[in-house]
Amino acid sequence: MDFFTNNLAQSLFVVGLILLVVEVTVLGFSTFVLFFVGLAAMVTGALLYLGILPDSVLSAMFSMGVLTLLAALLLWKPLKRMQSKVSSKKIKSDFIDHRFILKEAVSPTQSPKHHYSGVEWALISDESIAAGTKVEVTEAEVGKLHIKAVESE
Repeated sequence: MDFFTNNLAQSLFVVGLILLVVEVTVLGFSTFVLFFVGLAAMVTGALLYLGILPDSVLSAMFSMGVLTLLAALLLWKPLKRMQSKVSSKKIKSDFIDHRFILKEAVSPTQSPKHHYSGVEWALISDESIAAGTKVEVTEAEVGKLHIKAVESE
């Protein structure tokens, strides 16, 4: 504990940096609490280092509390707005364009299973496709492959 109090500015800066890294890498910037506290710790460390704040644990903790509150008040809405922007772009999966021959008939009401890549997939189609038809995967969801018939080449 003596090392922390003797090197308060540097310790707070390092602690703030660690909190920011944990927030971004481990939590994926999903909660902002560690971000606000880490930012406040780094700013407080800088203020202590520059001599703007007195070099005491009490002033450092008070400064961190006030700066955490200010950061939360100023940055909460912009960060929430940034976090809520979700891309609607579909991701191209390795399963898309995979072709195979149907062993069982598929229809909008009938979804047989297909074993591929070590997983049993439910086959989904908007149209009826007879067994023995060559099909292609058009979309992949969790446990489901959407397929369509392919004309013979």
